[in-house]
Amino acid sequence: MSTSRGRILAIDYGRKRIGVAVSDPLGLTAQGLPTITYSSEYDVLEKLRQIITEYEVNELVVGLPLNMKGEIGVSAYKAKLFFDCLQKKFGLPSTLWDERFSSVAAHRVLKELGESPSRNKQKVDQISAVLILQGYLDYLHRGVR
Repeated sequence: MSTSRGRILAIDYGRKRIGVAVSDPLGLTAQGLPTITYSSEYDVLEKLRQIITEYEVNELVVGLPLNMKGEIGVSAYKAKLFFDCLQKKFGLPSTLWDERFSSVAAHRVLKELGESPSRNKQKVDQISAVLILQGYLDYLHRGVR
């Protein structure tokens, strides 16, 4: 992967909160950012614009929560609509990424740290975004794309 690629922002979309993570400039590792809590589409888009500007993001990855059969359900449909909105708003290269197991893995990480996932929903969202992004970065480094 070229070092000129720039940073990638991963988004774990939810109706009330959005987990976000950004890659390092070389695109090797994912770093969690504070979870975004929002009240309107305008609000969340403005917060994402600020992150995109601050971190000089060149690409977006949005988690697509497919059901266990790999099909698009209600949550995945809503994430896809949000993805379409992001593409129109920011015009950045964007990818939908299968995130079926990211929330389950995030819950497991918190439990292993001795924390309650139900009491740390923002951490679950943040960890999910990190897992989405790290999976995508690993995929890119395997040279599949």
